[in-house]
Amino acid sequence: MKVSTTYEVVIGLEVHVQLSTIAKIFAPEKNDFGSSPNSDVSAVTIAHPGTLPVLNRQVIEYGVKLGIALSSEISRSMVFDRKNYFYPDLPKGYQITQDRTPICVGGHLELTLSDGTIYDVSLTKAHLEEDAGKSIHTEHSSKSFVDLNRSGVPLLEIVTDPVMHTAEQAMIFLKEIRTLIRYLNISDGNMEEGSMRCDANISLRKPGQPLGSKVEIKNMNSIRNVGRAIEHEIVRQNKLLDEQVEIESETRTFDADTGDTHEMRSKESLNDYRYFPDPDLSPVFIDDKWFEEIEASMPKLPSEIKRELVEEYKLSTYDSVFLAEDPALYGYWKACMGYTKLSKQVTNWLMGSVQTYLNNKNMEIVDFPLHPSQLTTMVHAIEQNQVSRTAAINQLFPYLMLNTTSDISEAIDLLKIRQEDNEAELMQVIESVLANFPDKIKAYHQGKKGLIGMFMGQVMKEVGNNADPKKTNQLLEKALQNKKETYV
Repeated sequence: MKVSTTYEVVIGLEVHVQLSTIAKIFAPEKNDFGSSPNSDVSAVTIAHPGTLPVLNRQVIEYGVKLGIALSSEISRSMVFDRKNYFYPDLPKGYQITQDRTPICVGGHLELTLSDGTIYDVSLTKAHLEEDAGKSIHTEHSSKSFVDLNRSGVPLLEIVTDPVMHTAEQAMIFLKEIRTLIRYLNISDGNMEEGSMRCDANISLRKPGQPLGSKVEIKNMNSIRNVGRAIEHEIVRQNKLLDEQVEIESETRTFDADTGDTHEMRSKESLNDYRYFPDPDLSPVFIDDKWFEEIEASMPKLPSEIKRELVEEYKLSTYDSVFLAEDPALYGYWKACMGYTKLSKQVTNWLMGSVQTYLNNKNMEIVDFPLHPSQLTTMVHAIEQNQVSRTAAINQLFPYLMLNTTSDISEAIDLLKIRQEDNEAELMQVIESVLANFPDKIKAYHQGKKGLIGMFMGQVMKEVGNNADPKKTNQLLEKALQNKKETYV
């Protein structure tokens, strides 16, 4: 459906990041994904009378790290509040969160869009809170089940200003946030496991007019689905406004199978959560010494790494974004740089054959079987014309994936793909091939220069992978030039 250009799209995101602390935010049980239902639950989590929450110091440190990375103002004095509402998977009947004193205020994140444009997304805040449990509704059953393992898991909710205007911007923002939290080592950011969740708020308005009715979309389990849901919602709201139908402020869910959004509940009035400071938790003060300790533990950030890759290693912006997106991938690439200066060639292999192998095996780079020294040795063998790039891709690399401890030079010899440097023998083959095509040689010298590809194909068929294509091409051009007077 064609989208009208009459309206401006306004998008704001709420990103919930589960922090990978050892314990939960206010309770002693472990913070672990994948445990059997209701096994990571204590008396504090299920709100037994007389139990009291105790703040996990690591949660504050993780929040400060993110705030520093996002150039936010860090609240050095803060309290936790009670947000009162009832859910079956929230045993206390209220959620401990931050209302008046979020740990991070303001800030921004710089995005590099697909066309190279730099776009800055300003942030409203990021606040800490505890996660709720998980309600499980099985199809064709009158019963629902509750798993409280997730209850009390520390969450950092990042709220953007309503400053994005396309699905692409929203998706890139999520990718950048996921990359950032992985570099900071505060969360794995796996959306399929619920470690990172996103609610998208979309409204349309005529340029210069106040914000339109906000529609919130929940229950999206991938960055791609966030983009799909936003695009669908833009089309839906466009259609309604073109038909002069008022947009209802509501919460909707996204169906990944159909690509549609569906009404979940209306937002006719604001919920009265009756926030008030939690009387069981003392205020938190971050003194200079603690703040400086956290600041000193900050790793190199993705923005710094991308700058390093472009300025120091002379890689393209595209290559730098690819390498910096995954801390483990950058770590592997950096390890390779300890063995070689061929930064671009190594990057090409990581973006090509290595990435294809990882995708096919559903594997991460940390599980890649080839040591950086082996990959760089193979790259050197190609650059030194010991083996052609084609033979390396089609024969050597697959062999090494099955024989990961093999010596590269021995593997080249075993596969019989070592390029010979015998110029006299190669010239003999070229002369033999050319002797079969006198008419083609004449046509070549009369202007059909594309025929060199045919000659090259015939020569390589004879010599196989044992000749350097670049050198062979040079000798072929030389042989053809020597026959110019004979055939013209």
